Amino acid sequence: MEIKIGVQDTAREVSLDSNDTSESVIAAVNEALASGGILSLVDDRGRTVMVPGAKIAYVEVGASSKGRVGFGS
Repeated sequence: MEIKIGVQDTAREVSLDSNDTSESVIAAVNEALASGGILSLVDDRGRTVMVPGAKIAYVEVGASSKGRVGFGS
């Protein structure tokens, strides 16, 4: 699944693909926002992405768009 994280005071968003479920990602985001701690997610390549919970502007959790080829809709 594709995850995009907007960080306050930065022009670019953090974007990653993860094998986690949307429920586990949303739970981790809610925990980081509530505690003011660190949001830590692992992408599908095994890299860890960490964002301070106090600096999260928005989070988009959606299905991955991999595998689409051609002009079909």
